[in-house]
Amino acid sequence: MKRLIERSRRAVVFTGAGISTESGIPDFRSPGGIWSKHRVIYFDEFVRSKEARVEAWTRLFDGRETLKNATPNAGHRAVSRLVEQGKVSDVITQNIDGLHQASGVPGDKVIEVHGNATYAKCLSCGLRHEYADIEPVFRKTKQPPNCNLCGGVVKSATISFGQAMPEAEMERATEAALACDLFLAIGSSLVVYPAAGLPIAAKRNGAKLVILNRDPTELDEIADLVVNAEIGATMAKVVSVN
Repeated sequence: MKRLIERSRRAVVFTGAGISTESGIPDFRSPGGIWSKHRVIYFDEFVRSKEARVEAWTRLFDGRETLKNATPNAGHRAVSRLVEQGKVSDVITQNIDGLHQASGVPGDKVIEVHGNATYAKCLSCGLRHEYADIEPVFRKTKQPPNCNLCGGVVKSATISFGQAMPEAEMERATEAALACDLFLAIGSSLVVYPAAGLPIAAKRNGAKLVILNRDPTELDEIADLVVNAEIGATMAKVVSVN
């Protein structure tokens, strides 16, 4: 992997939940993950049902300490170092935790295809809302928040089941994948589409594909290199970070 990175002129990193589980953030899919503990609230139900919004906000605030207390690990720091060195042009992430930015990757280098769980925004006008302002009022009234500007429905700035993928971010991610000569897929099961189609597009366009994940993925057969190992330790060794 180190040799492929050294030879690359324009690499892209694509990350999934596996890079953040080493920071104590539970993933969604595995046994004991978030989806096994809570029913899925689909986007259309969230929008039309006040009760669903109350359930979603209660769940978010009750479980937010884990995300608030999480810090970047060696894997995040290694990715940040590659960006700093100019090796990586973009970090495309399925994660919603903001840890790439916390590790030092400039915000304009991070493409969040599944949104961001560290703040909320209005579904009508897009105005950003901070949890620090929403939570005290919600805890007191048990009323789901509405937009301070237009009165629209406010939701965590993540992409829910049934919600359209963010067009601008997916366009940027596709452009980055097609422009790179090395695509590093790190900590992703590579089963959630359309995001999982990005490494396929990169490979078809001539890029080398490296997959680093603790478990095998469905795209291993098309990869130039597959490494099944712990992400932080592996990336720290490859990039020489603590």
